[in-house]
Amino acid sequence: MKIGVIGTGPIGTTLARRLSAGGHDVAVANSRGPETIDAEALEFGAHAVTAADAVQGTDVIVLSIPFGRIPAVAQLFASVPGQTVVIDTSNYMPHRDGAIEAVEGGQVESLWVTEQLGRPVVKAWNAVLSQTFQAKDAPAGTPGRIALPVAADSEEARRVGMRLVDETGFDPFDAGVLADSWRQQPVTPAYCTELDLQDLQKALDSADRDEAPRNRDRMMERYLEYTSTPTLEQLVELNRSLHR
Repeated sequence: MKIGVIGTGPIGTTLARRLSAGGHDVAVANSRGPETIDAEALEFGAHAVTAADAVQGTDVIVLSIPFGRIPAVAQLFASVPGQTVVIDTSNYMPHRDGAIEAVEGGQVESLWVTEQLGRPVVKAWNAVLSQTFQAKDAPAGTPGRIALPVAADSEEARRVGMRLVDETGFDPFDAGVLADSWRQQPVTPAYCTELDLQDLQKALDSADRDEAPRNRDRMMERYLEYTSTPTLEQLVELNRSLHR
């Protein structure tokens, strides 16, 4: 497939590497220009382009940018064909994005993104820590392989998202429609807790929509208690501890 990846943070860079290593034709863009894209993202054959070029002639576009910046790229999608699958990896973080009234009022993050872009999206790769994504991929069939939820209103688009999640080293879980994707938003039991398929199902089922904002505040309080940068294991345990 021809895939455009917009965003070269840890998730976007890892996606560019994994998808190009898997044989896809991957174009990578960021907000600063192709000349600023690190060679790490291009190691396995991805090529650096402008954001405008990254959305042209592609089968899939992956948006891996901060949630609050999504309105700024909406114009890129004006001429993108309806059949192009758009995958959003972002999460709303008010301390970074600023308060977004609609989301604070209860709108599901993915539906807000859909409104901003004027088209439906697939929600994937948002419920995994970047360190987990970089280091804990595994071949299909590996016992205990970490699972990631994939939500979309279109069954076909969801299948595409699930296929790509599998190709990047994680078991894809069909998380249903976007209206239910709040179950994989921060800070729910399914969010960044490194679960296998069976436990991910239980985590999604047990999510409490009203509890998530309170857990977000509790997580920040506990995070600030660390006297040094927490390890990946500490971060996963922190996320899990919020739901015990």
